[in-house]
Amino acid sequence: MLMWIITVYTKENNISMFEFTSEKEAREVFNNVSGCKILSEVIYFNDQVV
Repeated sequence: MLMWIITVYTKENNISMFEFTSEKEAREVFNNVSGCKILSEVIYFNDQVV
């Protein structure tokens, strides 16, 4: 399974995380979110391949 995570840090010291299954959708949101942000790709190796 592959997942994309956006982590956003705001000036008020709040942290928000958003999960996406599509890289395209994650990058679109990433470009529109303000604040200090990180886009991460998460790969779960424990999932069985079907």
